[in-house]
Amino acid sequence: MEKKIRAGVLTVSDKASRGARNDESGKIVIRMLEDNSFLVSQKKVIPDDYRQIVDTLNKWVDIDRLRLIVTSGGTGLSPTDVTPQAMGKVIDYEVPGMAEAMRAASLKKTPHAMISRAIAGVRKSCLIINLPGSPGGARDNLFVILPALNHAISKLGGDTSDCGNT
Repeated sequence: MEKKIRAGVLTVSDKASRGARNDESGKIVIRMLEDNSFLVSQKKVIPDDYRQIVDTLNKWVDIDRLRLIVTSGGTGLSPTDVTPQAMGKVIDYEVPGMAEAMRAASLKKTPHAMISRAIAGVRKSCLIINLPGSPGGARDNLFVILPALNHAISKLGGDTSDCGNT
């Protein structure tokens, strides 16, 4: 039996962290990952706080050794939307194609997709992906990149086989 990839889901939302709103996007992301053979071993809801985002991502990569982290929320233009800035502090490098693919697909549904600042990047051997905070946006964006996740994580783990064999 193939070992499941350990993942974490981090919801960044002032309202959800206070209990003023249910974390629907986090639940959707967890279900989608688990339905695609990922083991969600960490899940957390935190406010839109730069330091908490950085600390959680660093811990999940450096201590918990997760291979995939998916965040939801904090990717827009509001003054409290700081997830991309926190990601910039945490990651070693970006994976721009994933964010580009998510925005391209989202633009087919809403012009608001062009103001998303979501990014994807790598810290050590962990892939970290930002999704929008809305349940529909989180679902639709994760759906776009799901087919590439296992391959990307395999490559991060040292797989040197040719990429052309999909």
